[in-house]
Amino acid sequence: MITASQHNIDRRFELVASIARNAMVIIVLFAVSFDTMAYEQAFAKTAVNKIEVRLLPPARLLATGLPGAYFDKSGKLFSRLFDYIRNNEVAMTVPVEGDLNRAEMRFYVGTDSPPTLEESETVKLVDVPARRVASIGGRGSYSESNIDKARVRLEAWMATQTEWTAAGAPYAVFWNGPFTPWFMKRFEVHLPIKSANAD
Repeated sequence: MITASQHNIDRRFELVASIARNAMVIIVLFAVSFDTMAYEQAFAKTAVNKIEVRLLPPARLLATGLPGAYFDKSGKLFSRLFDYIRNNEVAMTVPVEGDLNRAEMRFYVGTDSPPTLEESETVKLVDVPARRVASIGGRGSYSESNIDKARVRLEAWMATQTEWTAAGAPYAVFWNGPFTPWFMKRFEVHLPIKSANAD
């Protein structure tokens, strides 16, 4: 027999569960709307778990670096670059690149940005030509282990290729901001490549 006390406890539990579900929906909707504001994309995303060869367009990047490992310094690197684009009225453009071999982060400069920009003591301008890369898409938190798993899988795929050979070090590509729930975040690992028959 269910007592009045037990009934009240059950109702309270259901109420708390309902509030939690509604709060999660609100958080997700806020994150999606915040994260999908009219940010310019430098190029299209690679689908999750897909590996493909892509030609990235020429671009201007903002780069900053620090001593140490990337995943230990990513927060400070992001703050530096975000402060720069805010102070110089540079349009936020996605994705963001992260060097996996050192603590360096790069923002793309959008087409709506000021035509002339000056370097600062900590932020440098880098013009890069079109790049051909092997790309693997992923979903999940921007943890070192997730990125490393994708990198290992991409390098294993590259080892089976006869048409392409590596032309540089792998780097990470991050599509979403800090307000996006971890299970909605998209990322990629890129490996610069060139034709195996190139001189």
